[in-house]
Amino acid sequence: MYDKRALMELVREKALKFGDFTLVSGKKATYYLDGKQVTLDPAGARLVAEGILDLLGPEMPTAVGGMAIGADPITAAVVTMSAVRETPVVGFMVRKQSKGHGTNQYVEGPVKPGDEVVIVEDVVTTGGSSLEAIERVEAFGMKVTRVIAIIDRMEGGAEAFAKRGYELASLLTIRDFGIEPPAA
Repeated sequence: MYDKRALMELVREKALKFGDFTLVSGKKATYYLDGKQVTLDPAGARLVAEGILDLLGPEMPTAVGGMAIGADPITAAVVTMSAVRETPVVGFMVRKQSKGHGTNQYVEGPVKPGDEVVIVEDVVTTGGSSLEAIERVEAFGMKVTRVIAIIDRMEGGAEAFAKRGYELASLLTIRDFGIEPPAA
């Protein structure tokens, strides 16, 4: 079962940094969340996987995955914990660029067109990375049912997904750390 407080403490200890940062979205920020410090930590991987599986509930998708490399450790943790819980779900990765050889695909993993999938992400700001993953997954022929993030910075990502018909769920929001998102 997911332990929100333990995940919050781990994020606070390992991933939350204060200073002057430029985010992937190009936005300037006074704090940065380095999700890989949590998802590549054994306790963090377990907490994240348990939380995501709890959010998925009894209606499991065929697969979970997202944009490489940020979503890769999340995907691996969820896949592993789903086997432990005996509620198996497979994983997939979305490449930023096709390999240029072999199958030359953007989507890799034991998935096929028609599968219902959930996109996973460590930190959502504007949603750009996950929206790119959604485009590639849908071009592959899979149906995205929703997006799940570890942390929502509450800076427009949920609204960007909603405009395209997707729901964003998150284990935590920036407010869980006493930080107010900027006014819209």
